[in-house]
Amino acid sequence: MKSLYKEVIEACQKCLVDCRVCLTEMARRESVNDCPKCCIECMDACDVLIKMITSDSAYIKQYALLCAEICEYCADHCEEHNHNHCQACAKSCRECAEACMKLAA
Repeated sequence: MKSLYKEVIEACQKCLVDCRVCLTEMARRESVNDCPKCCIECMDACDVLIKMITSDSAYIKQYALLCAEICEYCADHCEEHNHNHCQACAKSCRECAEACMKLAA
């Protein structure tokens, strides 16, 4: 497997975990933006990209571009909260988006 694929899969897995934690924590809190809804979309996007990479899809670059966009969207919303879990989620989302953009290029 290409090292870039491995890097993206690992970034997506970290993003999935941090989004799940954020979603779980935000379930008990009120949000004035799309957090935690964005976490659900981000987890789904990361999961699909991992599946596309591991199945050697012809559409990996397109999925990577979409995943990057969704991760950025999630990071934008989570960053607006001062909670540690939201900040960790935003950081993982940004790192995942960056890895996805490298793959999409």
